[in-house]
Amino acid sequence: MDSAISDQRETRQTLQSTADNGLKIVIVGGFGVGKTTMVRSVSEIRPLNTEETMTKAGEAVDDTDGIAAKTATTVAFDFGRITLDAHNVLYLFGAPGQERFWFLWDRLFSGTLGAVVLVDTRRLADSWYAIDRLEHHGTPFIVACNDFGGPAHTADEIRSALDLPDAVPLVFCDARSRESGKHVLISLVQHLQTAVLTNLPNTPEPTP
Repeated sequence: MDSAISDQRETRQTLQSTADNGLKIVIVGGFGVGKTTMVRSVSEIRPLNTEETMTKAGEAVDDTDGIAAKTATTVAFDFGRITLDAHNVLYLFGAPGQERFWFLWDRLFSGTLGAVVLVDTRRLADSWYAIDRLEHHGTPFIVACNDFGGPAHTADEIRSALDLPDAVPLVFCDARSRESGKHVLISLVQHLQTAVLTNLPNTPEPTP
């Protein structure tokens, strides 16, 4: 499955009639961390975006500290797709980051295989709600730090700030890069595979 993501064709694809297994991944995080950008960069189809132009009225509601140049925002969700092989398709859902849209998250988490928590290291506190909701739902996740060119932090410093368990993978990425985004998804798939193997019941030894 990892190689399927890594080797996917750069051309846009029509969904094959043999594809009968849809795997759902959600990308969550705070406002303006790059969720829409990541979906756009890795999707093999033209992604579905529900972006609207930000207005002066919204400035009184949304915390735009550090992202003053942002001009549009997701108001429902983003959707993209990656074909893994002839039968398996990965569906990507990017969740809106503003607090007033958090009520949508529980619906988006339904049927989710796993999640990516995308964070901006300049605004780590914005990641707390995403991590809390995923833990509440028991959804496996990894944390991906998007590069905004801010002050550098070590992995240990970020783990400590987010109170992140050692078992949760932490990776660094550039959401604008297709290759970097695919590396994030591969890391999530590997984490999910490890979780499945870890939770398998012990197989009894065969009777001689």
